[in-house]
Amino acid sequence: MFDEIFVPAETRDAVSDRAWLDAMLAAERALAVAEARAGLIPEQAAEAIAAACRAGEFDPAELGEDGRGPGNPVEPLVRALRAAVQGDAADYVHWGATSQDILDTAAMLVARDVTELILGRLARVAGECAALAESHRDTPMAARTLLQQAVPTTFGLKAAGWLVGLLDARRGLARAREALPAQLGSAAGTLAPLGDAGVEVSRLFAAELGLAEPLLPWHTNRVRIAELGSALAITAGAAGKIGLDLALLAQTEVGEVAEAPGGISSTMPQKRNPVGSTLAVACARQAAAQASVLIAALPQEHERAVGSWHSEWPALSGALAYTDGAADAVGRALDGLQVNAERMRANLELSGGAVMAEQASFVLAQELGRQEAQERVAQSLATGEGLATDLDPGSYLGSAGTFVDRALEAYRSELR
Repeated sequence: MFDEIFVPAETRDAVSDRAWLDAMLAAERALAVAEARAGLIPEQAAEAIAAACRAGEFDPAELGEDGRGPGNPVEPLVRALRAAVQGDAADYVHWGATSQDILDTAAMLVARDVTELILGRLARVAGECAALAESHRDTPMAARTLLQQAVPTTFGLKAAGWLVGLLDARRGLARAREALPAQLGSAAGTLAPLGDAGVEVSRLFAAELGLAEPLLPWHTNRVRIAELGSALAITAGAAGKIGLDLALLAQTEVGEVAEAPGGISSTMPQKRNPVGSTLAVACARQAAAQASVLIAALPQEHERAVGSWHSEWPALSGALAYTDGAADAVGRALDGLQVNAERMRANLELSGGAVMAEQASFVLAQELGRQEAQERVAQSLATGEGLATDLDPGSYLGSAGTFVDRALEAYRSELR
């Protein structure tokens, strides 16, 4: 019930038990193919193994239950696969591999598929931010620091900030995806059962799957997993930041934006809740929590971990799913976002000109000096006198427009 709320259907499918099973079978299939090409096992055996690697023939729930004994689902899968292959070819199933080889490789295949979904979704969300930045390049609004009005800015610059954050996060996630490695090391990372052909089989195995070939087996070197987790948490956080800003701007007392359509309340007919923004923030927190498990699993014992490796499986699925959930939710929040430029202008005037205090102090500093000018402006505001000069918020936007243009240029060069 909760997964359906937070995670898009295609992503739920991509991290499902069935997806993991498909990936494990893909690893077993690729292993047999690679070993046959290296001359380690008969080609007929590889063909028989590949033909038997059909996910529909195996039950993920049953494999999970049977995996409680060995502590992972690969061992019962290998037994079931050997039974499905039968004959002499059955002896070559899982030849020279260990359970972690198959499960780690499956994890990389699942991660590759889901990160592709995330990258595509981020591109679409970036497009929405770019459109807002361009159309509101010069729309003045109050910048807020520590939730208080600070100085004038533009809504275009705020959207450009969201855009650049997404581009940065997307770039990091793309790098992590490109580096996803296959895993093949046998019992302790030596590939001893494969003799002199170990390195060649490792190369062929990675190539067959379209994964990076690692320098050496990484059973207890979990840096790539932690990097992926970090990239996912950063990506979800970039989406969550947009959601949080939108929710704050949509508050009744602020009213500068509104999601279209807003979410309904179960009891209050007037409510127009920022549901997309809310779910983006929630997913970002979940993604960070799941990624923290991946990072905490970095220290692992010798050549095979006691528990840390096992903790990664659900955490990786969760980090992937919630990151895409965050991107999807903020995309829905931005799609059709209603921007109230008049309310932005009105809110700039709420403080009676105090939002222009910094500019006033710089103007007076030319005559009085910096320190005295600041004190004079602060005293005027404290006594309710207001500012001695009438300043337009539009005259104190600095390089906002240029920064928007730079963000849009970066977006066009990278995603168009």
